This record gives sequence, structure tokens and C-alpha cells, in this order.
Amino acid sequence: MAERSTAAVDVADNSGDEPLTAQADQSTADGVAKNRELDTDIDEAQGSGGTEDPGKASPPELHSGHKLARRYRLEECVTRLDGFSSWRAVDEKLRRAVGVHILPADHTRARSVLAAARSSALLGDPRFVQVLDAVEENDLVYVVHEWLPDAVELTALLAPGPLEPHDAYQMVSQVAAAMAAAHREGLAHLRLNPNAVLRTSSGQWRIRGLAVNAALRGISSETPQRTDTESVGALLYAALTQRWPYESDAYGLSGLPKDVGLIAPDQVRAGVHRGLSELAMRALANDGATASRHESPCTTPEELVKAIGEMPRIRPPEPAFTAPPEYQRTTYQQGTYGRQAPHPGATMPVQAPPPPLQSRTGKALKWAVSALLIAALGLGSWQLADALMDQGNKSEDTNQTQTNDGNDKNGDKTKPVKPLAIEGAEEYVAEGDAQHPGDVDLTYDSSTTTGWRTNSYNDGPKIVIKPGVGIVYDLGSAQEVSTATLSLRYGGPHTTVKLYATDSLGSSTPLSSMKELGEATTSGTSAKVAVDKPEKSRYVLVWLTAMPYSGEDSANYSSAGYKQAITDVKFTG
Repeated sequence: MAERSTAAVDVADNSGDEPLTAQADQSTADGVAKNRELDTDIDEAQGSGGTEDPGKASPPELHSGHKLARRYRLEECVTRLDGFSSWRAVDEKLRRAVGVHILPADHTRARSVLAAARSSALLGDPRFVQVLDAVEENDLVYVVHEWLPDAVELTALLAPGPLEPHDAYQMVSQVAAAMAAAHREGLAHLRLNPNAVLRTSSGQWRIRGLAVNAALRGISSETPQRTDTESVGALLYAALTQRWPYESDAYGLSGLPKDVGLIAPDQVRAGVHRGLSELAMRALANDGATASRHESPCTTPEELVKAIGEMPRIRPPEPAFTAPPEYQRTTYQQGTYGRQAPHPGATMPVQAPPPPLQSRTGKALKWAVSALLIAALGLGSWQLADALMDQGNKSEDTNQTQTNDGNDKNGDKTKPVKPLAIEGAEEYVAEGDAQHPGDVDLTYDSSTTTGWRTNSYNDGPKIVIKPGVGIVYDLGSAQEVSTATLSLRYGGPHTTVKLYATDSLGSSTPLSSMKELGEATTSGTSAKVAVDKPEKSRYVLVWLTAMPYSGEDSANYSSAGYKQAITDVKFTG
């Protein structure tokens, strides 16, 4: 059992309830929140400090297609929080995707955000997502940074399970070394969490959010090195155990059981690498946590880098051996190519090839063997033909003795299944903003490559910020609906689909006035909702109440989070 550090206790106690003031010269940390929904809850679970009151500044009224500096075209809003917004955009000059943070110039944190962005841009370390531009223009302050479509967040990597020891070792080594370099230049992160750590397609780890997003949220710390070191320890802890080392659940990870304190990773999960487990505890815990092993805690990234260097290097797992394909043995190959491969660890004696049968005795023996084989084949063929003839005679007799009963139940005809045409559709909005209403027609165009998608949410799989999201379909006239079949883009536990009969195409009819027809839950990319008692209705609502977690989908312009996309819908009656 171990005690948390002072930084961790302060984090858990504050939880963002008492705002902390972040001065411009103290705004030396940055982080990125992918989505606006429940982002504050993630800040509290991460425990990286408080936030300022954004004052009377209101978020600028921006929309997809808006251009900044006649160059950056906004595509999708991924965060809207505390008076600022974050977007995925396109740099039309260089024809590449970028990220943009935008806030009003009179925002209480505008000066500190500009100072933090410019400080981060001066670092130029390729291990960090680079700040490309920081501008104040037309009553707006915006920060442009890199967008890595091929990178995957640590959150998504941990969704199926913990990392392999070598991957966890590489992650903590590269992240700790990068943070040590940043602190040598006077820069801190303060929001280092699984959403801020990315692994590229080449296997390199990069850190998103140095010196900007902490300023956006007004986060500061009296001990920035200790805070960032403990955050690296939390990342390693999560990578080893698939658990968040605090009592609160966060980033799709379950927290530790309440009232047990901070326990070592190798006590949480069997098979955890002992050296990495001790390293995580040294970064997370104060004196006394590892005193029994006579190891001092790491309170700065430099100390953590030194501790990693003193560990025995963890080698990657041996690649699985694949046996080479067997070679076809020919008359001139007298080696072992055609023999069956031995089992691993077993020794197979090398047998000398038999001498060729070239003498008169050998030729006679070969002819005798050939004759026996021909006789055996002839006898077997005759017996097989005789058996087939007997079986045919029996089946004819059986057919002759069967009679057809006019009242046989097999003669009953089942009601045919009729596909129902869709005449139109409209997104149903119960609360808050719409998802992507312009794409609803793509859900019944008989193509699974197009469709309608939801926003990405930080909490799930159940949608908690609103009752659900969905689409109302117009069948042209009152039809008796028996099933609805959906093709989905994202699999994983779990997607819950409900079917309602409603009396209008729009969102004017409340859910409480609709009749529920059926419900289905799936972990795959298709769902079939069967109606227990067919109901006649012209308008049918397909309603999603739970969605799986999926990583960033650059092809669908979708950020990581709990989300779903409907690519095709078919109704039958």
C-alpha cells in the first residue's frame, strides 16, 4: 500500500472547484481535449489543477467553412469549452490538415494563450506536436498546430488491453525524455494524460499540448516538474494495468477501488513487469511508498529519465517463427526437403535415402506392387458401385410408400417479407445541438461507403449528455414494420439501437409520446432490430442510446471518442 504524492492529493481535493489564477508568464503547459462533452469531468479525473473563470467573454460564432487569415478553413469543431473552441481545419496554402484553437481577443486568458503558444513554438522538439502559428486578428486569438491523421491516442491503444512490456517501456522512455527537455527550457505540460500521448505509424511517441491548452484552461502548478513527473507515472501505470491510478474513472479506464489507496501495478494485474511496476510507483508516490525497496521517488522528469537508464533494457518480444513452405521433392532431390517439419524442440533423425531399384529384382518388385494396386482399385470400385445401387433401390421403395396428406402443416405458406421503401429522412434532436443533419440521406442510398455519423463523446458507452441521437425515416404511407437492419461503421462494445413509431418527420414529437417497437444491442458493425408486435406507422425513429469507443477516423473526419456512424438502413414489413 502506498500514499499519493502531495501533488496528487492537491489534485484530488481541488478537482477544479476552486479556480487558480494563471498569469501570462506562468502559462507554460498545454493539453488537448478532443471533445467538448464532459471535458470538465476529465480534467477533474486527471487532477492537473483548477481553471479560471473565463469572464464575460463569449465564444466566437464560427462554423464549418469559415476561413481564418484567408488560409485556414475550419472543418469540424472538436472542443467547445470555457469560451474557446478547438477545430480540425485545412491549411489551403500548404494543403494539409491542421488543428486550431480559437478564443475571443478579450478573453481573460487570451494573453497567456498567445505567450504559451509562442514559447512552445520556440522549443521545436519533434517529440511534441508543433505549434505552427499564433495570431491575434479581427478580435480573435487563434493558435494553429500540427494534425497527425496517422497517429493513435494512448486512450485508444489501451481500449483492448494493457500494452506489452516493451511498448510500455518505449512509451515511458520517450515521454519522460521529451518532458525533461521541455522543463530544461522552462516549459511544463500540466495536462499530460492518455489523450495527449500519441503513437505514430512508425512507432514513435509524440506529446500533444505543450504550453497551450493548460493556458486555455487557466491551469497552473506551484510544482510543475513534480506534477508532470507524476503524470508520466500515471501513464505508465495505465499502460501496465489498463487502470487509472486514482479512484475516479477517466479516459475509458476504470479507477482503483475506493479506500485501498495506491497499490503497485503488479498487485493490480498478474504478469506485470516488476521493474516497470516499481518505476511507476517511484514516479507516482512520495517517500515511504517504496522505502521497503530502498528506492527514492522520482520528483522531476530528469530523475525519471535517470531511473529508466538504470533499468535493464527491455527487449522486444521474439517474432513468432513461421515454418518455411515445404518444397516439392523431385527425382533429383534426395535430401530432407519433402519431409514433415519436426515439432519445436524435437530432434528428427536424418534417414539415408533408399537405394534406387535398378536391378532385375527391383523392376519385378515394382511391377508386382503395381499389379496389386490395380487389383485393389478394381475391387474397391466394384463394391462401391454395388452399394450405391442398393441405396438407390431402397430410396425408390421409400418414395413409393410415402403419401401426401392434404392437411400436412408443411403445406402452410408463411407470410412473405416485404422490403419497405424510404421516401425521406430527418435528424431527430431531443436536446442540445444536431449531429450531422445534412448526411441523413446517405443512410438509405444503398451504399455502405457513405453515411451519417454522430459527434464523438468523452463518456460512454451510454450517452449521458443527452437522451440519445438518431434519425426519423418517412416510409411514404402507414406501413407495418417488422424489422430494421442497420449497417454501422464502428464495432466494439457496445451499440444500443431502439426503434420508435412516431407521428411526424421532425423533432416536434417528444420521445415520451412515441411507441417503442423494439431494441437491439450489438458489438459488431451491423444491428437487426426485430419488432415483437408489428405496428403500422408512416414515420419510424432509429434511436441510438449507447455507442462504442473508437479512435480517430481521419477518413470520416471524426475524432476519437464514443461514437457511431450509420451507413445503411433497411426496413421490412
